Amino acid sequence: MRIPYIGSGPYCYANSLAMVMGSHAPEPSAIEVLTGSPFGATFIAGLPYFSPAGWDPDIGLTPAITALGWTCDRTAGGTATEAIGRLREACEAGPVLVGPVEFGLLRYVPGMDGPIGSDHFVVVLTVDDATVTLHDPHGHPYVTLPLEAFVAAWRAETVPYPSTPFTMRAGFRRVDDVNAETALRGSLPGAARWLDASPDAGGTVERIADLVAAGPDAQTHGHLVHFAVRVGARRLADASAWLGRIGYDTAAEITDAQARLLGGVQYDLVAGDHLTAAAALRKLASTYAQLRAALAR
Repeated sequence: MRIPYIGSGPYCYANSLAMVMGSHAPEPSAIEVLTGSPFGATFIAGLPYFSPAGWDPDIGLTPAITALGWTCDRTAGGTATEAIGRLREACEAGPVLVGPVEFGLLRYVPGMDGPIGSDHFVVVLTVDDATVTLHDPHGHPYVTLPLEAFVAAWRAETVPYPSTPFTMRAGFRRVDDVNAETALRGSLPGAARWLDASPDAGGTVERIADLVAAGPDAQTHGHLVHFAVRVGARRLADASAWLGRIGYDTAAEITDAQARLLGGVQYDLVAGDHLTAAAALRKLASTYAQLRAALAR
């Protein structure tokens, strides 16, 4: 039996997009699958991720927004003064999806006092001469941050993938009435392309298994247990749920098996049982080719 997951997790851009779409938003789980995030595995800056090669959240948001029948204005770059001006003007018309930002520079998060090389997405509500007010989907509604501190995070100089400073999306407009199921059916060729962009996703997961079996260093271990495994398993569980809802039962069964394998690695990693974790990852590695074939059918 496939049981959909409901609960907390690092779905910052999916939750942020749902917030700016308002009452017409689909479930964040559908948005996450539409971005393409579940369909591959890769290394970024030496760390393992269970997402496609060449993918990042900023890249994934654009096709998800389009697939759902929406459009918006994406801007990026320029000076800090120009960016603040754009943001202030955009907020006068409605909430603004901002990101990536450097999570470690969001000083309202306890323990964050410097860059940690982690990206994040938030919804900015208002900007005045001194303060930004925002909804942070990490668990901080109506949180405030001094403008200077927000700009430092928004430069995104230390996020783990190439990005342009001061990226934001505003002026969200619904141009077509598309439900989540229709959008997801239309997105499957894109999912297949992401798997094609990661033609050796299985080999990548084998590399992750080798790394785990040898005993990962502290940075890699922390990345796996605090982020990569939990978000990767949730993405796959959500992919399974939505693939089943649109009638792709074989693909749903495969992604459910992937979610179970990856989710089951969490305890073994935390407990230090690296060989058991590596064995599960090797089983996971063989499933990506099966998923590509199932999507093709």
